[in-house]
Parts: sequence; structure tokens; C-alpha cells
Amino acid sequence: MIRVLIERQIIEGLEQPYSSAITTMMQAIVQAPGFVSGESLRELDRPNHHLVLSAWSSRHAWQRWAVSRERQNALDAISPFMAEPERVTMLEPLSR
Repeated sequence: MIRVLIERQIIEGLEQPYSSAITTMMQAIVQAPGFVSGESLRELDRPNHHLVLSAWSSRHAWQRWAVSRERQNALDAISPFMAEPERVTMLEPLSR
């Protein structure tokens, strides 16, 4: 299993439309093959810094979702609210 951390900087004042759009995106992601779990978070001291932490059965499962039409559609919906491109980090447990 891997985890994927996605960091997004949201334009000030657009947090509410972003939150609505990310809810729709999270609803789509649960249908993705290999998706295990996920949550959307916001940094306490920087409220415009949003993160999505998701767990995937494999790197291949994440990569399949990453290039899917569903994710591209969701990114199109949230990109107007982002101050900069998202940053994606793939993580794996230290011990297996």
C-alpha cells in the first residue's frame, strides 16, 4: 500500500468554492479501483494550505487514477481556486 499527499494553495476568499469542488472530487475518487481511503485537510496556521491524504493499494492504482478522465475533470473544476499548481508526493511505509 502507498499513500499520496497532495498539497494545494488556495486563493484567499475562494476556500468555500474549493471545499465544495473537493467534496465532489472525493466522491469520484472512492469509485477508483485501488483506492483505500482518503481525507481532505487544512493547515491550522495557514488556512489556505489544503492537503489531501489518500491511501492506495499500489502505486499502479494511484497512477491509473492520476491520469484518469475523472481526475482530470475534477482538477479542471478546482484549478480556478488554486494559487499555484498542486504538489503530489507518493509515500510508502518504512517497513513492509
